[in-house]
Amino acid sequence: MSGKRLRILDERALPMLVMVCDRRIRVCGSCNAPARTPTVRSTVPLRKWLTSDVVISLRPLIAADASTLASWAVDPVFCAHAGWRLRESPVDALEWWQNAIVHADPKLVRLLALSDSDPVGYVDLHGDEGGRRELGYLVGPSARWGQGLGTAVARCALEFGFTELGLESIWAEAIEANTASVRVLRRLSMQPAGVGNRAEFLGARSRYLMFELSRHDWFERQTESAR
Repeated sequence: MSGKRLRILDERALPMLVMVCDRRIRVCGSCNAPARTPTVRSTVPLRKWLTSDVVISLRPLIAADASTLASWAVDPVFCAHAGWRLRESPVDALEWWQNAIVHADPKLVRLLALSDSDPVGYVDLHGDEGGRRELGYLVGPSARWGQGLGTAVARCALEFGFTELGLESIWAEAIEANTASVRVLRRLSMQPAGVGNRAEFLGARSRYLMFELSRHDWFERQTESAR
């Protein structure tokens, strides 16, 4: 899971209209065509990616998802890693999530990640730089960690960004002390792009490491993996 500042893990939600293309099912790493111009629809079908043995579907957040996301806020291990405020009850976070879904940040694309129709996390693509956005992702609750879902979910976010949104580059940050998060970004072939601010992770002093991947390099890697 990404050990990102609250800009990634601050529980903001995706607008109900999302950009989609005509292809409803794709296999991760199999698309080498130029990105399509996305269209906007009010009803969006699930799109599925196959990553190793994990099938991940992405869809927009809906009002009914608020209770699921709020339930993760009572998981102390999850909250400590994600930077969320620990709640005594899911009810304490429910209204916050309901408001966040209705009043979404226009600079943020957030998609719920599902495995076998079961919510397992979400992905973020945030920013207003045109062809460049920041990647964020998480997997919840903590009982789901260690199953390869983090890498699968984050890889799907890259494909969505490059093929559906037509981005030219995607960048991300991870706290260096959060070795699992750093390992995921490196596994995605994201390249080191500098060092960010100092931060603490689980009480340890650390710093943010920055990574970036261009659309050109991403498509080249898909071509190589398909050979």
